[in-house]
Amino acid sequence: MATRVIPRRIFKGSRYNTSTKPLNTVHPSLTPAITQPALFEKPPKAPAEAALGIDDAERLFASVSTGRLLRSAAMLHATAVGPMVDLGMWVTRSPLFQSGLPRDLVMYATRETFFSHFCAGEDAVTASKSIGALNDAGLRGMLVYGVEDAHDNEGCDRNLNGFLDTVTVSKSLPPSSVSFNIVKITAICPMALLERLSDLLRWQQKDPSFVFPWKQDSLPIFAETSPLYHTQKRPEPLTPEEESDLQLANQRLLQLCQVCEEANMPLLVDAEHTAVQPAIDYFTYAAAIKHNKGSNPIVFGTIQTYLKDAKDRLLLTTKAAEKMGVPMGFKLVRGAYMSTESKLAESFGHASPIHTTIQDTHNCFNDCASFMLERVANGPDSVVLATHNIESGKLAVAKAHELGVGKVKNKLEFAQLYGMSEALSYGLSNAGFQVSKYMPFGPVEMVMPYLLRRAEENRGLLAASGFDRQLMRKELGRRLKAAVF
Repeated sequence: MATRVIPRRIFKGSRYNTSTKPLNTVHPSLTPAITQPALFEKPPKAPAEAALGIDDAERLFASVSTGRLLRSAAMLHATAVGPMVDLGMWVTRSPLFQSGLPRDLVMYATRETFFSHFCAGEDAVTASKSIGALNDAGLRGMLVYGVEDAHDNEGCDRNLNGFLDTVTVSKSLPPSSVSFNIVKITAICPMALLERLSDLLRWQQKDPSFVFPWKQDSLPIFAETSPLYHTQKRPEPLTPEEESDLQLANQRLLQLCQVCEEANMPLLVDAEHTAVQPAIDYFTYAAAIKHNKGSNPIVFGTIQTYLKDAKDRLLLTTKAAEKMGVPMGFKLVRGAYMSTESKLAESFGHASPIHTTIQDTHNCFNDCASFMLERVANGPDSVVLATHNIESGKLAVAKAHELGVGKVKNKLEFAQLYGMSEALSYGLSNAGFQVSKYMPFGPVEMVMPYLLRRAEENRGLLAASGFDRQLMRKELGRRLKAAVF
């Protein structure tokens, strides 16, 4: 069955250094659940904390209207309540609300609440306005075509048109308004084929004599520590039909990369769960070899640092790319498929590929960030630090200042999800760094799978939004007091 996609009509009108001191060796990382304001108010302030000004609510939210601040505070309070998230997910998935008046009411309620807070709009026009509002506040947008996985070539082709039109929309906006366009390989290559490719690549890692006539030049996908348990036996070679589908997928990505290169618009490839991530990395690195030239990476990959092998893979890939003279761009994230990955590993009788503790994940993110900042400072690479963790933000700011990497360098971007971690976003921007918001758009019914997935993936993050909620209450109280007196 073809994946549902957004109709076209909505688009109308350095040298690496493995001995680099990690970011977390001086300052202990905080967990996302920051509930004690005193942690941020004890004098004297660290330089990075003072630069961010994260305790100055008036300055942080100076560009935010009172109406928007009220809505944001209300939404963050609502999504911090686990039972309310559970209820919302049940309602949107229940057969009772899939047709007629009940469905219309659910769609309306979703549009006016969760959708309007976490998404940029239902079409390109409203998305452009949302990006304009961000620009006025000193932030940029990562424009995300809100489509989920595809299962056949027809769906993949329609999705490609959506991604191409998103680039066109980005080009129509003022320069630098949009920092990246996002692509999901799972939307332009059938999922079943990605699973097959991942199996074949994993088996080749086990048995290098297993060669493929269709394989393009790429970069290392696995490290010695990478999990390979997904593939239990030698997979059959691709059938002629599968090879034909692979060629079509290659052509789709090539066309999108060429359009982005012509527009000088970086293309960021999102990561997925480990069952298909090897194939996604293969596509990403093959495209990077072709399109990343000079000191301007066009194709960016994503490293999920909650995986135990993340740092090893990052070191191997950047080292190989450097030997080939290919500048690399990476987005660093923690990761979002914790429950899925643990259950899958357990089903095969293996330990989870995810770090045992949250502190290990924090340490891995900070180490990888330090490593990439060194490469940005001393070579052609670029990095996007996608984090909602305040401590990681402060540590990265301190490292960037130490290395002289900042806004002028134009090789470092911080990023957070649209509608979340506003204090960190504005604080980083006020400190002089480029900051983007990850902004999905599309009709409510089409983006609903995205919203549901985000709700499931980010339960802990939503519940840990206490610091933002506290600052918003403080600023709303100040404005109310100023209005009354």
